[in-house]
Amino acid sequence: MAQTFEEISAADFFYRNRDIAGFTNPSRAIFAAVRELVENALDAAESLRMPPDVYIRLLFEGEAGKEAQIYRLRVEDNGIGVPPRHIPSAFAQVFFGSKYKLKQARGTFGLGGKMAILYGQITTHQPVSIVSSTGRARIYMYRLMIDIQRNRPLILDRKVLINKEGWRGTVVEFSLEGNYLRAMPKILEYFKQTALVNPYANLTFVDPKGRLYKFTRVTEKMPDLPEETLPHPYGVDVELLQRLIQVTPYRNMFEFIKNSFHRVGETTAHKFLEFSNIRPSKNPKKLSHEEIVRLMHMLKQYEEFLPPNAGCLSPLGEELLKVGIMKELKPEFVAVCQRRPATYAGHPFITEVAIAYGGEVPKKGDFIVCRFANRIPLLYDEASDVSVRVIKSMNWRRYKVTPDMPIAIFVHICSTKIPYKTVGKEFIADRPEVKKEILNGIREVARKLRRFLTRREHVDRERKRMGIFSKYLPKIARFSTELAGEEKPPDIRKLIRSVKKFGEEV
Repeated sequence: MAQTFEEISAADFFYRNRDIAGFTNPSRAIFAAVRELVENALDAAESLRMPPDVYIRLLFEGEAGKEAQIYRLRVEDNGIGVPPRHIPSAFAQVFFGSKYKLKQARGTFGLGGKMAILYGQITTHQPVSIVSSTGRARIYMYRLMIDIQRNRPLILDRKVLINKEGWRGTVVEFSLEGNYLRAMPKILEYFKQTALVNPYANLTFVDPKGRLYKFTRVTEKMPDLPEETLPHPYGVDVELLQRLIQVTPYRNMFEFIKNSFHRVGETTAHKFLEFSNIRPSKNPKKLSHEEIVRLMHMLKQYEEFLPPNAGCLSPLGEELLKVGIMKELKPEFVAVCQRRPATYAGHPFITEVAIAYGGEVPKKGDFIVCRFANRIPLLYDEASDVSVRVIKSMNWRRYKVTPDMPIAIFVHICSTKIPYKTVGKEFIADRPEVKKEILNGIREVARKLRRFLTRREHVDRERKRMGIFSKYLPKIARFSTELAGEEKPPDIRKLIRSVKKFGEEV
């Protein structure tokens, strides 16, 4: 019998393999759907430099079996809105989106929001409702479904309303199968950690029982927006090099090298071409396949390229990270460290680390580890994450720390290309460069914690010492007065003050 060969669309592939995108079971699926749409909403507001206001509502619609129920998910934002001509494809075509630029963004694959909508469609066969406006004269309303076999949007209904109040933003609403009861702890923890790492955002969540969870912003200060950048020579492969050559408007190698790569100026371009034995006047479009492969190898071998700068990144910053931690955990002590920009495989990244002690940090018999990537909380597969491995490898007794202490450790990595190990974006791979930055960041904040704990031990000792003096000095003074035959006891307050001052100097 002859084999049958066929082609399937991207939507059909994820329809058949929803597990690799994080939609593995009803509880994980409802968590992933909430997370993906909230992240899109936050990105939409931040692109306008507008503190986000995100409203999330989950309504129970009916039973779907023993392990799952049908819910109606609605997410509203005050973001930039979607131009009407792009609405159908932006919400009903897999791998169509605005996040394929070389700069830091929460989304990576242009998949998350569409995957949630696709999952809703294949579990309930209901369309998604989209309402959006860019703040201009009209509001656009669509009812859409995904043509899974062709990966194309199906427009079931379209309405245009007059935007009298100048509203701007997007509303996404659809039905999906899920298990909220099991997913509830993760969903609430997700909102708490999202509020922590986005202290400038208002998040309002209404659960299926009508319970309101509100996470209020404590600042309107926001991180700087990342800038789009060019590929760095060390991160280029043959395929990317061929694409750059195909679209380049430059007719000689000097201009091509100087204008196609990040941080390559005239001097560097001349030196590289001389190093590679390539004529500056040669037309890049006339390079053979073998010459392109050789060019790629020479780009990686040349050691004088400047490292990528961090303009394409948007770290949270020490101040905002500290504000977020104080808001959510109210710790007795917090230390924050932002590492200098580093690179792996030509991709820049910045690591931010914090440690919190006491306050509302719960005691769990082990450290609480909060992991973030491009301001996304990572809540699953903790044991596989490089941050957790680094934390477990450290000798914490050097820092006067034991696992039973109320301690929370926060690790945030921002990059143009987060080294995730899976499409589900739940844990970060053990890259040596990333591991080194995390380790150095944790050591720095751990040293600050050690100084705090040392001072606190000293204060406790002095407090006990002063308690003993305060308790027995009056009695000693009285007995001394009686033995000396004096009538007026000595003033012990001066003695206590001198003892206290001596203790502070020590």
